[in-house]
Amino acid sequence: MADEQIEEEEGGKKGGLVKIILLVVGVVLVVLLTIGLTLYFTGFFDPGPEEAAEEQIQALETEASTAAEEVAKQPAKIQLAAPPVEKFETVYYELEREFLANVSNSRKVMQIKLAIMTHYDEQVIANIEKHTFAIRSAILDIMRQVTEAKLEEPGFREALAEDIRLAMNAKLEDVEDFGGVERVYFSEFIVQ
Repeated sequence: MADEQIEEEEGGKKGGLVKIILLVVGVVLVVLLTIGLTLYFTGFFDPGPEEAAEEQIQALETEASTAAEEVAKQPAKIQLAAPPVEKFETVYYELEREFLANVSNSRKVMQIKLAIMTHYDEQVIANIEKHTFAIRSAILDIMRQVTEAKLEEPGFREALAEDIRLAMNAKLEDVEDFGGVERVYFSEFIVQ
């Protein structure tokens, strides 16, 4: 009797273990089946897009080769060489001291600091340094003629710069027979 009871307990343990294994295998199969069906319905296994992409690539390659053949059939274009351009070195020079003058018929004062530009050699700058006093006098004469009404005009600064350039060149031509100042710039411009 005791032997029969032991055999029944061993048989019951083996049957429970088999049930657990079958249950785990069943759950794994259900999960795999769910994943497979999801991939199938989302189009993961659909070969259509890959084939369409390959067809598009072949069509583009054919089109490119046709365009290349058409370009090859056209007569070759001749490129003209650009003529050599001589560029002159631009030289800037800032006058050391600022210029201060009263605005005509006004209580205002105008203070400017100038820089010049030239494409000529350093001789122009040497001439400006050599004749600084004469050039300063000519510039101050132009500045003292500025009225308050002229200050309000559009383009006043450009006109003043041009007047100063002309005066500088006239003074340099008078004393050195050559001007050479091509542009005048204001590095400071104050009216108070």
